[in-house]
Amino acid sequence: MSEEFNFSEALVHLKNGRSLSRSGWNGKNQFIKAQFPDENSKMNLPYIYISNVDSKLVPWIASQGDIFAEDWFVIE
Repeated sequence: MSEEFNFSEALVHLKNGRSLSRSGWNGKNQFIKAQFPDENSKMNLPYIYISNVDSKLVPWIASQGDIFAEDWFVIE
């Protein structure tokens, strides 16, 4: 695993197109990533999605725990 950091740093990585996870998440292989819509998208603005424990992609909103966590890391 790479260096761990806070959510502020996680946002910078998301904006740069990287996939992120937390060591504190119970489910293995979960990650979040930002989606940047293009002319073919139904969405108009960027959003964050999560690949959950079943590898299903769904929109994601950070919890209070996620925002204050210091255990974010980049998925290489």
